[in-house]
Amino acid sequence: MYQGQSIQVTKLDGDIAELCFDNKTDSVNKFDQRTIKELSEATKAITADSSIKGLLVTSGKDVFIVGADITEFGPMFQLPEEEIAKWAFEGNNIFNAIEDLPFPSVTAINGIALGGGFEMSLATDYRIISEKASIGLPETKLGIIPGFGGTVRLPRLIGADNAIEWIAGGEAQKPAAALKVHAVDGVVPADKLKSASLKFLQSVIDGKFDYKARREQKKSKLNLNPLEGMMAFSTAKGFIAGKAGKNYPAPVAVVSVIEKAAGKGREEALKIESAAFAKLAKTTVADALIALFLNDQFLKKKAKAAGKLAKPVKQAAVLGAGIMGGGIAYQSASKGTPIIMKDIADKALDIGMGEANKLLSAQVDRKKMTPIKAGQVLSEIRPTLNFGDFGGVDIVVEAVVENPKIKKSVLAEVEKIVKPGTIIASNTSSISIEELATAMQHPENFLGMHFFNPVHKMPLVEVIYASKTSKEAIATTVAYATAMGKTAIVVKNCPGFLVNRILFPYFGGWLALIRDGADYIAVDKIMETFGWPMGPAYLQDVVGIDTSHHVGDVLAEGYPDRMDNKQFKSALDVMYEAKRFGQKNGVGFFKYEVDPKGKPKKVVDPTTPELLATVQPNGKKDFSEEEVVDRLMLPMIIETVRCLDESIVESPTEADMGLIFGIGFPPFRGGALKYADTVGMKTILEKCAKYASLGKLYEPTESMKKMAAEGKLYYPK
Repeated sequence: MYQGQSIQVTKLDGDIAELCFDNKTDSVNKFDQRTIKELSEATKAITADSSIKGLLVTSGKDVFIVGADITEFGPMFQLPEEEIAKWAFEGNNIFNAIEDLPFPSVTAINGIALGGGFEMSLATDYRIISEKASIGLPETKLGIIPGFGGTVRLPRLIGADNAIEWIAGGEAQKPAAALKVHAVDGVVPADKLKSASLKFLQSVIDGKFDYKARREQKKSKLNLNPLEGMMAFSTAKGFIAGKAGKNYPAPVAVVSVIEKAAGKGREEALKIESAAFAKLAKTTVADALIALFLNDQFLKKKAKAAGKLAKPVKQAAVLGAGIMGGGIAYQSASKGTPIIMKDIADKALDIGMGEANKLLSAQVDRKKMTPIKAGQVLSEIRPTLNFGDFGGVDIVVEAVVENPKIKKSVLAEVEKIVKPGTIIASNTSSISIEELATAMQHPENFLGMHFFNPVHKMPLVEVIYASKTSKEAIATTVAYATAMGKTAIVVKNCPGFLVNRILFPYFGGWLALIRDGADYIAVDKIMETFGWPMGPAYLQDVVGIDTSHHVGDVLAEGYPDRMDNKQFKSALDVMYEAKRFGQKNGVGFFKYEVDPKGKPKKVVDPTTPELLATVQPNGKKDFSEEEVVDRLMLPMIIETVRCLDESIVESPTEADMGLIFGIGFPPFRGGALKYADTVGMKTILEKCAKYASLGKLYEPTESMKKMAAEGKLYYPK
């Protein structure tokens, strides 16, 4: 009946049309411009055949439809708001045509059906889902809302409260949850999906179900009286605003759109959705979050490519137990790679195994893992005091004390024991990989593998190569990190590597601001409002004052022109001298008490201002929000550019994702370089000139000046 590149329509027995999404040019189905055009043509072809009695919508892929083609959003969202709204509304006419067919329709959801994919299924009268599939509307995670009728049809099917939870939260839903709220009409085994869907469709054709009543339900006003509506929407707005925060407008917009459209029929409701979709599409938040999604896809592709060059890792080992070693061992074993954990002391092994056991117990408590599975994972971690089984390992992660002499000794020792070609990686946060490589007989097999603490929570791993590291060693380490569920960023060796090198100029700007009289609590609040999960003082406490002090010394030696930490006595020096090391010993810039859940709770310490007064020669001073943000963010932006210019990292994508995944850079701002694009390079240079007297940290690079002159962006639209 119809043959396209994305959609094919076949006439089945019983005068049923099967509309099959089967993209011939991609591994998955997605809604791009071609697919939308073909859907319109296919629907017309179906409508033209007066013998058709029912429509079955299927997929020829393992997934149903993964959603919109996000790569098309960039050019689309450059259009004026009115044109974006018009595009969305006209696109909805195609889905309306499916909904208005003169016979019943059923969608067989065989796999992932997200965004436009799920909205496609909502346009049909009924949905039968495979027990292995999942559905959802994740658009708020991109800073937008559904644009193909999701905010209109879903509330009328499952109720406003359920729809708000689904759409504002953006999470994929399992079949059982979907059936419970009537988002789907049946859950069946995967191998029975098509036959069960056809059987159900035939029963509708035979008059056993009133598809017209179901259709009318989706096209009419929302079934809520005014009082119920007012209470439901006002409660939802407050709850979601508190959960999402003011920097993420899309979840709250979902509530407003559903509320505004509640008393409208389909056409008017879709106009409200299209207008809101277009408005959000023009925000910097959507721009950043869409870039973040695309960046993540880019990193996944790079990791997949690395996997083709990698040697298989069937057995791993970690040298050094304790909290870090235990965390690495847990992460490896829980994701399927057995690991040996070696230390020289039983006490350290006990701590490492205790850490792994604690993390597994937490998974069991949250019902993420069964006790049997937790026991199996724990059995895949073998604690040992000797190198007896190291002859069979494929990769060794060294995680001993942060001391170059000790590390070199341990690395040289283990290299003699492992089989030829075994990859040896150092989990160092600051010691030069080039320097450590001098201890190796085969430096081509050696590199850095920097995990961030706590290992189980932080998604980033920096894979740091030295001058003699082989491509195979890099690829194998990236593949192992990926298998552990981490995002690996490949970085050229330099003091501080990528993330710490960029973070410490931010700290440098902050310490100078405190010296000049800023209130540390006020600065923390401003930077948390800016979007950081914690302000710089709190972050220093979490990192550890002693750790920061040590890394600061390393970076001062590496970049004395701009990171010299001896130019003035700083707030960090004062804390370090007072042995106030932060969370680890209960007091730093803040004090830490244990909350009822056993976690450290931050409280203001009245003695901190007295200590800081000793390094504020001109006393206290108020600073504007803009000045605080600029004095901290400009050094970070400039240092990120330097890393790019020096090929420490290959692309703006990897630089920005390293900051987001490594130190919690505000995702809705997209990373330092995406933020620079948003502000505009000319404005960045003007701000740098304003603070030029503060030194080299605020001196823009030649590449930045060139970009401003040429009007270029790190992320071209």
